[in-house]
Formats: sequence, C-alpha cells, structure tokens
Amino acid sequence: FRSSGAGGQHVNTTDSAIRITHLPTGIVVECQDERSQHKNKAKALSVLGARIHAAEMAKRQQAEASTRRNLLGSGDRSDRNRTYNFPQGRVTDHRINLTLYRLDETMEGKLDLLIEPIVQEYQADQLAALAEQD
Repeated sequence: FRSSGAGGQHVNTTDSAIRITHLPTGIVVECQDERSQHKNKAKALSVLGARIHAAEMAKRQQAEASTRRNLLGSGDRSDRNRTYNFPQGRVTDHRINLTLYRLDETMEGKLDLLIEPIVQEYQADQLAALAEQD
C-alpha cells in the first residue's frame, strides 16, 4: 500500500509501505520509513520478530509466576504448612490435610511418608490445570 505523510510526488506514486500480519498471534506491523519496499519489508519483519519474541517471553513469565504463586501460597505468617504435636505423636500437613501418627520416624528423617502425598497432590493440580486449558 502507499505511504502517507511528507514526500511529495514520490510518496503519491510509489507503493513502498508494508503491513505484515502474523496470523497465529494476530500481531500487525506496518512500516513506511524507507523509500524502498524491500527495506521496509526487512525492517517490518525484524520488528515483527521482536514483538513475537516479547509476547512469548511475557507468556512464559506469566506461567512461571503462576506456578510459583501456587507453590508458595499466600506467604502470610498465619499460613501453616505442618504441625508437630509431640504429646500425641502426630504430624499434620495442612496443605494436603494429611495426619500421620509417626512423629518419631519423621523426626529421625524418614520424610517419604510426607513428601510422596505432597508430590501426588502437586501432580493432580497440574493435571487439573491442563484439563482446564483444553
């Protein structure tokens, strides 16, 4: 298409402007800076590549931030992860509502009974998130 703006008769007679649309994302780039259509096309393609890259990076950062937010919780001081009740010999994980009456084993370092259900809960959350996306 034709450029607009100052330039006199040359602008009015030369089709040197470029408009490129990236169909998957819908990003549109227009360029009419140069006198040559080829130079405008090269410049528009580089701008389009930069915009697509920026959009992809923003999408990736948003996904990472969402995952981090889900893993960390609210961060409040009242946010409890685990309670160790020594008189009753009980360990309660409040994130997944798991109560074990094996405090001695837990304190000796046998954490598999606590870690495996947490990993299973995380994997179930990930599957649910994938199901929601589809």
